[in-house]
Amino acid sequence: MLAQTPDSQEGNSDKSWTATTDSKEDSTNSTRTIQSHTQNGNRTVDVRTLQTRGAGGDFKPYQDIETETVRETSTTTRSTTRTFVRGDNGTKTLFQVTQEEKQTLPGGGSKVVRTTSNPDANGNLQVVQRENQETLRTGPDAEETKTTVMLPGINGALAPAMQTQERQKRAGNTVEIQKTTQLPDSSGVWQAVEVRHTTIQEQGKNRSSEERVSRLDSEGKLNEVSRTVSKESGDVSGESRKTEDTYSVDLPGAARDDGLHLVQRVTTTQRANADRQQTTKTVEQPNPGDPGAGLWVTIVTRETVGVGGSEGIIQLRDANGSLGVVSVDTTKSDRSHAIEVQIAPPKPK
Repeated sequence: MLAQTPDSQEGNSDKSWTATTDSKEDSTNSTRTIQSHTQNGNRTVDVRTLQTRGAGGDFKPYQDIETETVRETSTTTRSTTRTFVRGDNGTKTLFQVTQEEKQTLPGGGSKVVRTTSNPDANGNLQVVQRENQETLRTGPDAEETKTTVMLPGINGALAPAMQTQERQKRAGNTVEIQKTTQLPDSSGVWQAVEVRHTTIQEQGKNRSSEERVSRLDSEGKLNEVSRTVSKESGDVSGESRKTEDTYSVDLPGAARDDGLHLVQRVTTTQRANADRQQTTKTVEQPNPGDPGAGLWVTIVTRETVGVGGSEGIIQLRDANGSLGVVSVDTTKSDRSHAIEVQIAPPKPK
């Protein structure tokens, strides 16, 4: 078990907190993540520093991610995320900058502009991607979100490279979501290359969903390539269970046919009380050496969250078929609300 690293702070509150996570994957590879959150009026700053253990046993930073968010008005929020990398001598070098502006529109809609820039050889920032997203209410229980991703073209100017359109509608306890991804063809005409259709049904503390994914094939037709079915249930005691089955046309170790095959089952159980929350996630997948033998457990993740910290353990099936511990994460936090118990899943928008 890794020792928890103290990282206390005076005046603990939800507005300012720090957390340190030590991760150990084997006897020689250890990493540390230090996160901090501060709030002052309409301005918040989040800093995430990634460190790795050096040959001398000391942790040395290799990446820093700093996000500053400012609420300018009741309807406009701006944030800037700067990613730095560290040299051998510890100096910080700017690697990437992402700026985001979000506006709340009348009627419950929103508009988001997200710009990503990288420094050139001279240190000047050059825009490498811009994402425009607009969400509009199309009815009392319906909304539509359109996102356009722009990338530099041959002449360096930004040009539309991908579009997604998502429609969401609620009718009673059922929510229907359809998301279409489009790419321009050789003539610049938008063509649908993927369609995701999701149906969500809720009944009390129970929830089920089904997502069907269709993609463009070599003949220019949209065919279903995967399906994901999930079921969630919870009770008043704070215990919940979720099972998610994924079917695909591609079965590891077998030739593709015309059918969908079960390729993964993820089971998540959660138990919570006033002192701690325990979550266990089990991943089952086919054995590529014997795909017809059914599923077997490949990954087990256990996480325990309590006031002041958490501990996570990951087990992975090795070449000999045994489940061995490959990672242990230990987090120490001064955040006062460390446990967030969710008995029933939230309702979609």
